[in-house]
Amino acid sequence: MRFLVTGGAGFLGTALANRLAQDEHQVRVIDDLSAGDSARLDGRVLFTRGDVADRPKLWTLLQNVDCVYHLAARVLVSESILYPRAYNEVNVGGTVSVVFTSSGAVYGEQAEQPVREDQSPNPQSPYAVSKLAAEYYVRTIGALWGIETVILRIFNAYGPSQSMPPSHSPVVPRFLHQALHGGSLVIFGSGGQTRDFVYVDDVVEALVVAATAADVDRRIINVGTGRETSVNDLAALVAKATGREVDLLHSPAESGGVSHLCADLSVAGQLLGYEPRIDLLEGLRLTLERDSRFRR
Repeated sequence: MRFLVTGGAGFLGTALANRLAQDEHQVRVIDDLSAGDSARLDGRVLFTRGDVADRPKLWTLLQNVDCVYHLAARVLVSESILYPRAYNEVNVGGTVSVVFTSSGAVYGEQAEQPVREDQSPNPQSPYAVSKLAAEYYVRTIGALWGIETVILRIFNAYGPSQSMPPSHSPVVPRFLHQALHGGSLVIFGSGGQTRDFVYVDDVVEALVVAATAADVDRRIINVGTGRETSVNDLAALVAKATGREVDLLHSPAESGGVSHLCADLSVAGQLLGYEPRIDLLEGLRLTLERDSRFRR
């Protein structure tokens, strides 16, 4: 098949594009490199530097494509609070032309866990709002123009080469870096908040299957592990994976986000045959092994 991956030089996009290329598909990638690195792409991937809002360029890349994966997005919740307009422009404005990969963040605070796709979203950041708005655009445009669309709500994905910006970096690479360099693991809030941490290879498997699965048009599908892990327990697993003793430093001044968030995988199992294979401890060890930043 012929694929276009937007944001294909980012953390998840690179893993997906390389997997598709290894499976001998034709793969095009567009990425503005604001957070990506094209050097990590398989040599068989055709890379174009550009913005998904550049419609003439995007239209050229879309010619004769069988399936589009839309991963291009701004992804930092805390940054979205400071720059909501920018998040709207990229995550919503850049979505109308292409298919979409969403986020478990759209659920927000929910009384029932694990969360199901039919529960009402309760977004609690501009980032989550932008993802939910993009879902509506994709489903509406797909219905109007007869384009098959499927939306995967990805929960807390992690793995090798995940972006680690100086501020507000994702918790998994931040904890691994702090543990290996003798720093305290800074935990926002009590650390009792739970998340569903899913290894990147499991996410890619769900994305690949979704491209050709039957009866998924306009469906929304959770992708996670179905297991809750508190941030405090994550810290303990990071200590075990790295073999280091770690000091925990709780910072009550900054919110730890929603109390609990875990994916119900019933729909993913039914429609995609999806079953996560890599548990969190193994995923942490694989990240350490495969990411040169963490080699000791």
